[in-house]
Amino acid sequence: MCGTSLLIELSFLFDGDFILVTLADQSTFDAKVVGFDQDKDVAVLHVDAPKDKLRPIPIGVSADLLVGQKVFAIGNPFGLDHTLTTGVISGLRREISSAATGRPIQDVIQTDAAINPGNSGGPLLDSAGSLIGINTAIYSPSGASSGVGFSIPVDTVNGIVDQLVKFGKVTRPILGIKFAPDQSVEQLGVSGVLVLDAPANGPAGKAGLLPTKRDSYGRLILGDIITSVNGKKVTNGSDLYRILDQCHVGDKVIVEVLRGDQKEKIPVVLEPKADES
Repeated sequence: MCGTSLLIELSFLFDGDFILVTLADQSTFDAKVVGFDQDKDVAVLHVDAPKDKLRPIPIGVSADLLVGQKVFAIGNPFGLDHTLTTGVISGLRREISSAATGRPIQDVIQTDAAINPGNSGGPLLDSAGSLIGINTAIYSPSGASSGVGFSIPVDTVNGIVDQLVKFGKVTRPILGIKFAPDQSVEQLGVSGVLVLDAPANGPAGKAGLLPTKRDSYGRLILGDIITSVNGKKVTNGSDLYRILDQCHVGDKVIVEVLRGDQKEKIPVVLEPKADES
């Protein structure tokens, strides 16, 4: 696929049945998955090793990072253990999509430090050796590093890890809808998220959002088109996900929809996914 730019997800899938962790001194220990968050490509492992064998990396802060700041990436690119590459922060507040769920990951760190397959899950460090991100993906025309790599910022990771350690999962609020691809809505000449389905037992269905359906003659009747949530404009699915990521389960949000040629504001109480309740 030479000449085509690809966003290549470097993460791996595991089922938690059998995991081994090898430390710097080549000692090997069993580990188990405490929890993982597919949306943000982060997992927590519990390593069954003596405390004196484990030397944690100092945790830094990603909120005050600057473009041009020197960084170091550690990983096992192409199976080459304990590889260190260096570069600078080449961009901040980028957004990429999770390869597993399609949900956007915001505020991602962009770096030109060489990141390749095998670097995923490795740390991105500042010049003081503090963790500022977890390497996750590269943007590449060939499958190898092209100088555009992405890391999940440590400030995001901290909140995720806290939930994974306490509960073994990350609970995010949902509206409980299925929505049309952004391109389909654009073809209609409107801006927003078109509701395809809103199950009656979900938060949107309970609140009265209308799904897309067909009448008795087979003609398509468009459902509600979400244009804003809590006054924040929604132009596409990424906007909707971004707003929901800032909310909590149990929050009541005001969803503004275009219903036919009328605008309506509908209060919706956010709920967790069915398998997270």
